[in-house]
Amino acid sequence: MTVPEWSDRAAGAVLGSAVGDALGAPFEFGPPGVLAAGAAEMAAGGGWDPGEATDDTQMAVLVGESLLERGGLDLPDVFARFQRWAAGDPKDIGLQTEDVLTNGAPWDLAAALHFQVNLRAAGNGSLMRASTPAVYFAAAGRETTMDAGRRIAALTHGDRAAWEGTAILHELVRLALGGADPLAGLPEVLALVHPAHRERYAVVLAPDWHPERATEFNGAVWPCLGSAVWALRTTEDFAPAVRAAVDVGGDTDTVAAVTGTLAGAVYGLGAVPEEWSRALHVPLPGWPGQVLRAADVVGLGRRLAEVGLGVGAEPGVSAGPGMSAGPGVD
Repeated sequence: MTVPEWSDRAAGAVLGSAVGDALGAPFEFGPPGVLAAGAAEMAAGGGWDPGEATDDTQMAVLVGESLLERGGLDLPDVFARFQRWAAGDPKDIGLQTEDVLTNGAPWDLAAALHFQVNLRAAGNGSLMRASTPAVYFAAAGRETTMDAGRRIAALTHGDRAAWEGTAILHELVRLALGGADPLAGLPEVLALVHPAHRERYAVVLAPDWHPERATEFNGAVWPCLGSAVWALRTTEDFAPAVRAAVDVGGDTDTVAAVTGTLAGAVYGLGAVPEEWSRALHVPLPGWPGQVLRAADVVGLGRRLAEVGLGVGAEPGVSAGPGMSAGPGVD
């Protein structure tokens, strides 16, 4: 895999996630089959303007910008950017994420404290923002990228189920960026999942699994990831995969964003429909007046990939200068 090919797939993953998010946003919490029934694509709905990306992409951008500006994974910086974003009155923010970012606890305790009180924190919010760090850490290898996925997830999600799902997505993106079939690599990836969560992921990532068999709403991390992998497995190009994800129904923006991440990494930037990317725009609450367009998102994806390749086997995974490594992932 040459650097231009890697960069092209990386840009496809980051843009793919964003357009999937925007495509699915108007249909969030709606019934299945809306696009197949003829609903307009990249249309307004659900409080979103045509082509407007949601919190999924906004948080992914914040992670990506932090990685580039801080030269690696500075967890306190990522958390501070999330807090600034949450204080900027975003149109949508997950209840769990909002509580973690506004409960006043330190960055390395807030998610754990939320989990202790609520005993449930396995939402898909850590998956939705994973396109940018997955691209950045891919060149560093399997162990590093999966570890980074877990650490970033743990900033807002105290349930290890969310950490493991994010780690799986990171590794599937790494395989795809290198030109491998990520679905063929699933058995090896599952072997690296924490034993307490391996079986539930093995079920939803199995070749015969279908979203209709989900036992939880796809706002949870494992059926969300399972639905995205199903959409990739049962289609043969980027657009059909993302449309299939939206037509699952439910948490359509996030399922489509995760599918777009995977499909973009597999099929590359050229497979993303221009009519989708043309409408895309990503406002950043907390940064008044800052709106990213498709070219900005593509540029972010390329920079993340190229910086990741440039640092080779050791992209920064520290929590930042003088900081500990962050929430435990043992």
